[in-house]
Amino acid sequence: MVARVPGAFATRAVPGTRFADVRWVAETGSTNRDLLAEAAAGAPEGVVLVADHQTAGRGRLDRTWTAPAGSSLLVSVLLRPPVEPGQAYLVGVAGGVAACDACAEVAGVRPGLKWPNDLVVREGPHTDRKLAGLLAESVVAGTVLRAVVLGMGLNVDWSDGIPADLAGPAPEDRSGAVGAGASSLGQLVDGPVDREALLVAWLRNLDRELELLGTAVGREALAERARERSATVGRSVRVERPDGVLTGRAVGLTPSGALRVEPDGGGPPVEVTVGDVVHLRHRGPAGSSSG
Repeated sequence: MVARVPGAFATRAVPGTRFADVRWVAETGSTNRDLLAEAAAGAPEGVVLVADHQTAGRGRLDRTWTAPAGSSLLVSVLLRPPVEPGQAYLVGVAGGVAACDACAEVAGVRPGLKWPNDLVVREGPHTDRKLAGLLAESVVAGTVLRAVVLGMGLNVDWSDGIPADLAGPAPEDRSGAVGAGASSLGQLVDGPVDREALLVAWLRNLDRELELLGTAVGREALAERARERSATVGRSVRVERPDGVLTGRAVGLTPSGALRVEPDGGGPPVEVTVGDVVHLRHRGPAGSSSG
């Protein structure tokens, strides 16, 4: 049963897409957790769950995601993509590209993709502040990818302003890291933004990007689309990896979506597939390479 809430989604499907079961609820613990349970129970691809409020929202590395009720687009989708388990992260890439395009279409704001899974402001006084985070969680049986649940929390209308502990910018550390804090679409356009319109635009764009996952050529095209929207490529970065810290300049993305970093002090570019990226204050020259 779909709970009707103010401004709730007008239909239960997005025509012309794989998203045929859209549910909008007032509150839940975690939309990702709910759809992981649906996936385990055999639910088909295309289930979408939106919540006005999450009491146990999560980001990468089990970080907490909090937002006032009704202030953000909190959404998860259940997918069964035609990729290997090692390629499941490309679902997150598709979601990030789709989110950038949805923000541009609905709010006139063109965010950048901060590798691997955040949307950030590209220009102006809010540059580098976080707009959204995405989290893709896989269901794997042996060597088979059974499902991916992709969740997104996008800051839309924080009418009372971003909380002080999130607004930033925080002081730089000795490495020159940018403490960017957070922002919202409403702050950037100085007015309300329709969450329902954002949802529809994101799902339509996501459906388009997911079509690229089925072939090697398509996956390369998706990586190129991510590079074009990247706020990380061309930047000085610090990458916090399980095996240590890498500092250098992000110079491109591989066809599989890994970040290529030229280390400080020289040496060949390092391909980063797992890690947390911190943007550093110094900006590299415009332009980048990929491949």
